[in-house]
Amino acid sequence: MRVMSSRILLNLGLIVVVAVAGLLLYSLVTRVAAPRVDPVRESNPSGLAGGVIQVEILNGCGIDNLAAETRNYVHDRGFDVVNVGNYERSDVDSSLVIDRVGDMESARKVANLLGVGEGRVIQEIDPERYLDVTIVLGNDYRDLRPFRDRSE
Repeated sequence: MRVMSSRILLNLGLIVVVAVAGLLLYSLVTRVAAPRVDPVRESNPSGLAGGVIQVEILNGCGIDNLAAETRNYVHDRGFDVVNVGNYERSDVDSSLVIDRVGDMESARKVANLLGVGEGRVIQEIDPERYLDVTIVLGNDYRDLRPFRDRSE
């Protein structure tokens, strides 16, 4: 009887160890595959208030409520969304991230958050906007993390 109960305990212990190891491995893989993007500015060349990256989200493809849905995703990850609206055009093919203050590192952080490629991060400094980064959502929006994550 003792031998049988010690085997059961050993088997239960082994199951617990394997489950914990699996959970740790899963955590490592998800952290590496989708690293958390820090919403804090590394520099502040334009002297904007606060330390959190300020973002504007503009719909460039004409899909209803697209910018608002993206706002929720960006805001939930700690960024300060200061404006949501429509871009000057509604036929933008590829989404882009625009640096407005000369802080490309902040623009890259936002691009990484969304899954926008490095080649789609541009600089158009505009001190009249009083924000760090503008996101323009294009017809490729389904490929961006806010919309890929939603379907998984």
